[in-house]
Amino acid sequence: MTEQPIQLPEHPPLLIVVSGPSGVGKDAALRRMHELHYPFHFLVTNTTRPKRENEIDDVDYHFITKEQFAEMQARGEFLERASVYGYDYGNSKQEVREALERGQDVIMRIDVQGAATIKRLVPDAIFIFLMPPSMQVLEARLRRRRTEPEDYLRLRLHAARLEMNEFEKFDYVIVNEDDQLNDTAQLIHSIILAEKSRSKPRRVSL
Repeated sequence: MTEQPIQLPEHPPLLIVVSGPSGVGKDAALRRMHELHYPFHFLVTNTTRPKRENEIDDVDYHFITKEQFAEMQARGEFLERASVYGYDYGNSKQEVREALERGQDVIMRIDVQGAATIKRLVPDAIFIFLMPPSMQVLEARLRRRRTEPEDYLRLRLHAARLEMNEFEKFDYVIVNEDDQLNDTAQLIHSIILAEKSRSKPRRVSL
């Protein structure tokens, strides 16, 4: 008698939202995952923020003008958009949809405000909050960047303290330790693998 295979639930592709306060290491964590060749679609955010010295256009961000951003917004191209510290950020709805249709899991990094928007629009996404070991470590990371004047830095730190209170609204919390990017990348990957084993899979609909 031929054994019948056990029918396991299908697991459609996932949308993973990585968030946290400015300076916590969202960009660095996802960049390390990309370097380690994790098989995900890493969504590139559009921004009107000036490019920093170590950043690459169309890799770290799509650096565009305010006029270009306004045109994209008028065409309804953004899954979500936000203004952060005077600059605009927006993520392409079509890029996410096309990756999911290919069967790829999509990872996007986004500020806490934007994550709240995504949670309303796509409640079955996975929400991961990156947290610094302490506020002192976060301040040191921001100061090492040397990209903002002191008053702007203090504004970021004040906002970060408020954003830290939002962690309970996320599915998972990871402390992003200094010089431990590989560990952070592996933890994110482990969360995704665990989600792939759910008996009741998440189903992302855009």
